[in-house]
Amino acid sequence: MSAAGARALDVEGSVELARIERSGLVESRHIGAAAAVDADGTVLRAVGDVDATIYPRSTLKPLQAVALLRAGARFTDVELVLAVSSHCGSPEHVAIVERMLADDRRNENSLQCPPLWPLGSEQRAALQAAGLGPSRLTNNCSGKHAGMLRASDALGADAQQYLEAEHPVQVLIRDVVSEFTAQPLAHLAVDGCGAPMAATSLAGLARGIARLTRGDDPDARRVMQAVLAEPWAIDGVGRANTLVIERIGALAKLGTEGLVVIGTREGVAVAVKVLDGTMRATTPVALALLASVGAIDGAVARELIDETSQRVHAGGREIGRLLVSIA
Repeated sequence: MSAAGARALDVEGSVELARIERSGLVESRHIGAAAAVDADGTVLRAVGDVDATIYPRSTLKPLQAVALLRAGARFTDVELVLAVSSHCGSPEHVAIVERMLADDRRNENSLQCPPLWPLGSEQRAALQAAGLGPSRLTNNCSGKHAGMLRASDALGADAQQYLEAEHPVQVLIRDVVSEFTAQPLAHLAVDGCGAPMAATSLAGLARGIARLTRGDDPDARRVMQAVLAEPWAIDGVGRANTLVIERIGALAKLGTEGLVVIGTREGVAVAVKVLDGTMRATTPVALALLASVGAIDGAVARELIDETSQRVHAGGREIGRLLVSIA
């Protein structure tokens, strides 16, 4: 797959999604694009150029998990959510990945994701205080990689090559992504964890998540059921994705470089891409967009937006905050 002909999201295709105010003056603005799409493919609302090509990064993990199930891999609920997760690196997350590997007669060295510090600042500080460093287990994608290894076994494929683009697991993942997004995959890249990753449009990504969360497909339904049963595992206690899942019963999944998807069980999903790659505007913008198309209750959305919006402090007091710019 080549990048030729792919139109990347740019400044001209972006609009202001959110802003940071300090003492009543706008200090920073986040531009980008966002799409609200239903499972039938109807674009309910488009903000910016939602047909531009983006790298979906970890927002693809729910669709990748559908492919792991189609490969014949079996998971408990919490193991399946770890395969979907970008976890914060808590001891509980690490223990589940270790157990998955041990059950498959493997260990940390079988993972081909690079060693990384935990996403969570508290978890990183705890490791540093203990004199420990980054590991493959604390890489936020370790659950996905353990899941890919298990799917490779289910297919009888060479697990040593599980990250190769033409490995049966990766081919199956691309087939699922194309099926759910209802678009051909124009470009193939490598994600930060080393796994192949197909580029999509923002609208296509939202459509794929909406189809997953509506649950017409049995493997998609299994992913959604697991996420709702174990919301802490997808992110971490008190973190944005977990809060959204717990409060509104929707799938929420972040992706690095300014991405998030949120999909309801009724089959409406939003996909947000912040052009500068920062994360702080993603969840508030996605919640506001869902509320604007009537997919979630407005009062609940406002509460969650308030809880997940960054505050600006100076001299020990709050003097500003992030505000969503789209109505």
